Amino acid sequence: MTGRIVLAATPIGNAGDASDRLRDALATADVVAAEDTRRTRDLATRLGLRIGGELIAVHDHNEGERAAVLVERAAAGQTVVVVSDAGMPTVSDPGFRVVEAAAAAGVDVTVLPGPSAALTALALSGLPTDRFAFEGFLPRKAGERAGRLASLATEDRTLVFFEAPHRLAATLAAMAHAWGGQRRAAVSRELTKTYEETRRGTLDELAEWASASEPRGEIVITVGGRPVESLGLPALVAEVLARAASGERAKDAVADVAATAGVPSRELYAAVLEARSSR
Repeated sequence: MTGRIVLAATPIGNAGDASDRLRDALATADVVAAEDTRRTRDLATRLGLRIGGELIAVHDHNEGERAAVLVERAAAGQTVVVVSDAGMPTVSDPGFRVVEAAAAAGVDVTVLPGPSAALTALALSGLPTDRFAFEGFLPRKAGERAGRLASLATEDRTLVFFEAPHRLAATLAAMAHAWGGQRRAAVSRELTKTYEETRRGTLDELAEWASASEPRGEIVITVGGRPVESLGLPALVAEVLARAASGERAKDAVADVAATAGVPSRELYAAVLEARSSR
């Protein structure tokens, strides 16, 4: 019999959220591939169990080379459990390359579902949850970040982002600049922990709060989608210019933005040319 790869969700804060299936997997697996072995050992201690198999580190810097090894061991009949520091592996965490390699080799992959910071924050946000998109971390460089935000200007689904606390104020300010300061949003931090907090308001209000209070901890930003009537021609032109500045062909950006916003591409292209000539 062949083994399998098991993606196991771990608590995002409160160890009490660990499932019985996670406990059993950590105790009985042949191999536990952990993003940070120290944190996984600490989790096992808090859960009152001993990791029964081999514990190895699989993180962003070595996942490419170790994925093949893990798949080989699963193909040989072993159970390989993959865990990240918190939440579901592969979601802004290591694990994707392991799954990719397993799928290519025909090795079985299963999931032990559990805590997710993105879904927890979405549920707490008070924003629409029927349609949403997870965007992970934005680029760190201001220009690249502005380009990504511009590309999302016409998105009408609720958007979920991860962010580091020391970049929170700048990111919220950049969102307000790109999408308008009155866009509704929420910031959640330290989810399921003692000092869990969710702040709701406009992007302007949240940017001011973040700048003044310098919140700490694990951060999730949830932003409401674009209201249907909110985007006029100037905002569409700004999006095209931002995407062009980030390297995209202006004609391609115009075609995409015009199709999404439901405006004539010829009208938008003419407005873009006029805006460029007036700079």
